[in-house]
Amino acid sequence: MKLKLAILSLLSLALFYTADAQVVGNSFPALEAETVEDAVVNLPEDTKGKYTLLGMAYSKKSEDDLNTWFSPVYNKFIRENTGLFASFAYDVNVYFIPMFTGVNAAATGTAKNKAMKNIDAKLLPYILFYKGKLKPYKDSLEFEKRDVPYFFVLDKVGKVIYATSGGYSEKKMSEIEELIEE
Repeated sequence: MKLKLAILSLLSLALFYTADAQVVGNSFPALEAETVEDAVVNLPEDTKGKYTLLGMAYSKKSEDDLNTWFSPVYNKFIRENTGLFASFAYDVNVYFIPMFTGVNAAATGTAKNKAMKNIDAKLLPYILFYKGKLKPYKDSLEFEKRDVPYFFVLDKVGKVIYATSGGYSEKKMSEIEELIEE
């Protein structure tokens, strides 16, 4: 019985990682999003030439897990590294993208205004707002669970080289770091 449970656990784990692995190697689908100041950013086109870390979420319930990433990502990839640590700075694009789809698309403007009031100004340039259809991204990026955020690392030409979902962990951050170190 214990062996059966162990095998089932391993199979479940393998299926979870297989979904992420199926996205790896594919080009990231074209996505148009806006900053809080309404500047348009076209992904992956506008990020080519640098590695890019994207965090995407399309439900309110995924917000808690998404928030666990803000501080570690900011400290690792965004914060200005000066002095002794300047040589360890990463040259990487970072964007967190709340996705407003369907009837929720009307709330995009309200969300932008709320972000400008409630989010630290130094983080605002790294938040993009998507308004549109979810299905193309749900299909191509394999968003299987509505209530978790999804994270992707794109290489310098816009191909997905890493995919994960859920809350932050040291293991995930280490895997991301290994990919973007040059």
